[in-house]
Amino acid sequence: IMNEQFVSIKVDLEERPDVDRIYMTFVQMTTGHGGYPLNVFLTPEKIPFFGGTYFPPVNRSNMPSFQRILLSISDAYQNQRDEITHSANDILAELKRAGTAEISNEDLSLELLDSSFKSFTKNFDAVNGGFGGAPKFPPPMSLEFLLRYHKRTGNEDALEMVTKTCTEMARGGIYDQLGGGFHRYTVDAVWLVPHFEKMLYDNAQLARIYLHVFQATKDDFYKQIAIETLDYVKREMTDEKGGFYTAQDADSEGVEGKFFVWTAEEITKILGEADARIFNFFYDVTEHGNFEEKNILNVRSSPEIAAKQLNIGPEKLNEILERGRKLLLNEREKRVKPFRDEKVLTAWNGLMLEAFAEAGAILESEDYLAIARKNADFILENLQKAGFLLRTYKDGQAKLNAYLEDYANFADGLIELFQVSGEVKYLKEAKRLVDLMIAEFWDAPGGGFFFTGNTHEELLVRSKDFYDNATPSGNSVAADVLLKLSKLTGEKNYERYAFAVLRLVASQIRRYPQAFGRVLSTLECYLDPTKEIVILGEKGNELEREIWREFLPNKIVIPAENAEENLELIPLLKDKRLIDGKPTAYICENFVCQKPVTSVENLKEQLV
Repeated sequence: IMNEQFVSIKVDLEERPDVDRIYMTFVQMTTGHGGYPLNVFLTPEKIPFFGGTYFPPVNRSNMPSFQRILLSISDAYQNQRDEITHSANDILAELKRAGTAEISNEDLSLELLDSSFKSFTKNFDAVNGGFGGAPKFPPPMSLEFLLRYHKRTGNEDALEMVTKTCTEMARGGIYDQLGGGFHRYTVDAVWLVPHFEKMLYDNAQLARIYLHVFQATKDDFYKQIAIETLDYVKREMTDEKGGFYTAQDADSEGVEGKFFVWTAEEITKILGEADARIFNFFYDVTEHGNFEEKNILNVRSSPEIAAKQLNIGPEKLNEILERGRKLLLNEREKRVKPFRDEKVLTAWNGLMLEAFAEAGAILESEDYLAIARKNADFILENLQKAGFLLRTYKDGQAKLNAYLEDYANFADGLIELFQVSGEVKYLKEAKRLVDLMIAEFWDAPGGGFFFTGNTHEELLVRSKDFYDNATPSGNSVAADVLLKLSKLTGEKNYERYAFAVLRLVASQIRRYPQAFGRVLSTLECYLDPTKEIVILGEKGNELEREIWREFLPNKIVIPAENAEENLELIPLLKDKRLIDGKPTAYICENFVCQKPVTSVENLKEQLV
């Protein structure tokens, strides 16, 4: 039926999010909900007139089969075309309205942050962490905002929401207890039974929030989860040339979760009875299982409590668990692995680049920094055409014009890499890409950035993306990057663009703050004074390391072995010099600097 009566086109969601945005908006407008698979019927002018998500192969009591839908649509198009055309034109007008945002009269104030915080408090699940009920998704951007809010205000409830959520997620089945890394979401509210797919963007954002919680609390538990997540990406999601892959499927051999689950009998056979008894107690493994008669590993309680319950020492428990995890991971490697999507997407690579660069500094890891550097070089060398970014790369071929999120996320990653490595070439590339982003995507009359550039093919609607969903919106990250560049280069024009974006979404934040996690962090950065920190001297000096030990979200780090070298690009380096030949730090605010310091003690005093 499809081939006889329709022109059928299959679209890759990740390669063409521009197409997805238009038709998903239509389905949400007409049915009240969205989701995948997305099935939409268009006129020859590409205007949608009917759509939905999943249609079953046979009729169900409340849902027609896909075959019946196809026949009905075909009949209607043959016999009621005038009505369909009229309806389609009305829909097009609605889609055009939905793709814009009007400038609000809402002030950009700290009160807006306070009101957003209260909204998060109301929706917080105090028992299990996270927000709302099932299905439950990791909320890294919301957690980042709450951690920043705690840092600025000292509010302990904000910190508790973050630590509770991060602890429960890391103990749950949503986290791969053997191989590291997080699955997409759980079907329940307790983080136990996941949809087993692993996405690059989740793991990039979650690695960063765990690093930040470690900085804020100094609790090694969060550091360990960050390391295991980064090591998972390094081991299983990194191309030998430096790109990061997109995703790992949920199923293998046609069965969801088969790669990840265990029976108690399997574990006993591999670990031996004595170790298996302890391992199974700690990871909640039973004869009956917790998922289709098998077990998703999850942690029942802290190691300290478990050691007491098992009547063994914490060191002994840790030794048994570590041994068990290694043995099971080795055994798991023999199984048929889930399919891996080896596309390299620029936007998602930008998120992961930022995570590895920051991890390099926070964890003092040259290995992670090298991975970040290799990734940045790979994107710069392989995903550009005539200076413009491309969206996707696979099997040696890059294609498709990049979208706003590609420019914004990759520029953000490059800026982070500069702040950690001090290699000014990455800052220069970030600035060039941001200038190009403004030229290509900025809507001068209406404000904000379009999702697609001026040179992109013409689509039904040219829309703007403001909502932070599973990934941050292009406008959120663009505003953040513009603020950072303004501080780094002293060019106030960048800040004006950021301000315009924030003004555009302020009233929407008031209505539904949880849809704007990344925007809220950017707004926090805009309203709370930024510290510009110049570190002179040899890379990796003690002052520089101290800067990265603390959670200082509103900071710009400018490492420079020689201040004169990059003066033209970074005016803040003017008149900065080493004191007594020692590594020297200058802590500045709005380009006004305090007295230079050469000791960690004096640095800490100025950072308070």
